Amino acid sequence: MTAPTTLPELERTVASRRRPALSYELFPARTDTTFERLRDTIAQLETTAPDYVSVTSRTGQRNLARVLELTDHVLRETDLRPLVHVTSIGSSRAELRTVVEALLDRGVRGILALRGDQEEGHDLEDDEIPFARPLVDLIREVERERTAALAGGRVSVGVAAYPHRHPESPTSQHDLEVLLSKERAGADFAITQVFFDPAEYCALIAKARDAGLRMPVIPGFVPATNPRRLERLGELSGVPLPRDLMHSLETARDESEQRRIGVRWTVDLITRVLDAGAPGLHLFTFNRHAESLDVLEFLDLDRWSDPTAPSPTTSGPTAPGPTTIDPTTGDAR
Repeated sequence: MTAPTTLPELERTVASRRRPALSYELFPARTDTTFERLRDTIAQLETTAPDYVSVTSRTGQRNLARVLELTDHVLRETDLRPLVHVTSIGSSRAELRTVVEALLDRGVRGILALRGDQEEGHDLEDDEIPFARPLVDLIREVERERTAALAGGRVSVGVAAYPHRHPESPTSQHDLEVLLSKERAGADFAITQVFFDPAEYCALIAKARDAGLRMPVIPGFVPATNPRRLERLGELSGVPLPRDLMHSLETARDESEQRRIGVRWTVDLITRVLDAGAPGLHLFTFNRHAESLDVLEFLDLDRWSDPTAPSPTTSGPTAPGPTTIDPTTGDAR
C-alpha cells in the first residue's frame, strides 16, 4: 500500500487509526528450531498491524543472545517495533547500562523496565538495582547522554502494573505507590499483569487517577484456552482463577472445545475492559498465534473507533454469543 502523501490522505489515515492500541508479548526462542517456528508466529501476528511487540528477557540477562536475536529479527525483517524487556535483578548497574546502550545502538526505542523474578536465597550485590524505579532512572540517564544521537527524541519506557496485588506486596496501596513512583521517575506507560475480573482493572485505574497517575495503563490478557497454562499463571502471579472457566475447560470434550470456550471467555473479558475505557490490549501469546488471532477475529477492534457499531459479541452470524461464564472477582515489579 502506498503511503499517504497529501493532506486529505493523511487526514483519512489519522481517522482510521483510532482503534485501541494492540501489542503482543513474545518469548525469545531457546533453539534454532523453535526460532523458525517463532518467525512464522511473528509473520502471522504482523498481519494484524500491532503497534509493537514486546520481547521478554530472563533475570540476569541470562538469555541476552537470544533476546538480541529476536530483537534484530523484528527490526530488520519486519515492520514491527520491539519493546524489549530489561530486568534489573541479577545484573550490576554497569551491566544494565551496557544492555540499554546496546539496544539503543540497534535502533530500539521502547524498553519495558522490570525488576525481574528474585530467586529464593538471592542476596543483592552493592551495585545491583533492586527495583524497576531506579532502572527507569538509569534508562533516562543513558537517554540524556544520547540526546543528540536520538535527534532530540525520547525512548518510550514502560513498566508493570498490578490489578491484583503483587504476591510480594503487603497491600494493593503499596502497589499503587510503586506505580506512581515509576511514573515520577520517567515511565511513559504501564502494562498490567494478567487478571480475570474486569472490576479489578477498573478499580486500579480509578484509584490511580485519584492518586494523580496520568500515564496510560494497558491491560494484559492471556487467551484463556489452556487450563494447565492458566494454573501455572495463577501459581506464579497469585491471581485467583475463575472457577467456572476452569471447570468448563477441564470438562471440555477435546482441545477444540477448550479453544472455543477460552476464546469466547477472553473476548468477553476484553470487551468489558475496553468498554470501560481501556486504551488498548496486550496479549501474552506464549509464542502461539492461533488463539490470539481467534480472539481478534471476534473482538473487532475497529468497533471501539465507531461508537454506533454493534457489539462484536452479538453481531454477525459467525461471531460468538455472550459467554455463559461470568468472570470472577502481576513480570515482576
